[in-house]
Amino acid sequence: MKKETGTGKIDVTICTGTTCYVMGASDLLTLEETLPEKILNRVNITGTTCLNLCKNKEDKPPFVMVNEKIISKANLESVKKAIQQELSGEKNANAE
Repeated sequence: MKKETGTGKIDVTICTGTTCYVMGASDLLTLEETLPEKILNRVNITGTTCLNLCKNKEDKPPFVMVNEKIISKANLESVKKAIQQELSGEKNANAE
C-alpha cells in the first residue's frame, strides 16, 4: 500500500552511510536520471546518512526504503521493480 507523505508521492530513501555508499549506494544516487519522467513525477527520492539497518546480520547493504519496504543488496533494477510494485498497488487500490 502506498504511504501518504503529504506529497502523494512514493518515498524512496537511499542510505548513503559509509558502508552503504561503498557497497553500491553511490550508483543508486543516479536513480533519478534513470526513471522515465511519468514515473519520476510520482516519486520522491531522498538520501539519508543512515537507515540503521546494518546491525541486522541477515541483510546486506546497500539499503533502500521504498515507502515502508526495505530493500537489502539494493541495485537500480531492484529499486525500480519496487517502485513499479508500489505504482501497481496504487492502481489496484484506485480501481476498487
